[in-house]
Amino acid sequence: MIGAGSQLLKAPRVLREPMTADQDPARLNNRHRRQHMSIRTIDPNFHVTGQIKPGAMQDVARLGYKTVICMRPDKEGFFQPTFAELEMAAKAVGIKAHYIPVVPGAITPADLSALKAVLSETSGPVLAYCASGNRCASAFEMCKRA
Repeated sequence: MIGAGSQLLKAPRVLREPMTADQDPARLNNRHRRQHMSIRTIDPNFHVTGQIKPGAMQDVARLGYKTVICMRPDKEGFFQPTFAELEMAAKAVGIKAHYIPVVPGAITPADLSALKAVLSETSGPVLAYCASGNRCASAFEMCKRA
């Protein structure tokens, strides 16, 4: 807002076209901060974020993601949507959803094998989520070394 005497003027709102996953990740992050979702690029095809809500799946699809991986066990946190709710929202917009419930601080070899299997059968950018995205990033790094 710009002050003009005692009157405040609002700057015009800039409307943008929906972004695609091949655009600059920093711009994608800025867009999602407004929606309380921050996507971090771990690898050109592997991105992480905190909890996704079913209503955000349409935005996830607009960004070009075809695969979403839930690495958060159901009932881990209050008001957390179930994987079934997210899977239904994902399917409605053409996204494949996978469930690899990883207990915080306890990534197992079975979790890593499941992640490797999902990643080997997908092409294009993958969005993995947990409470903060850190568990997904750690699992991905461990998966690369295993």
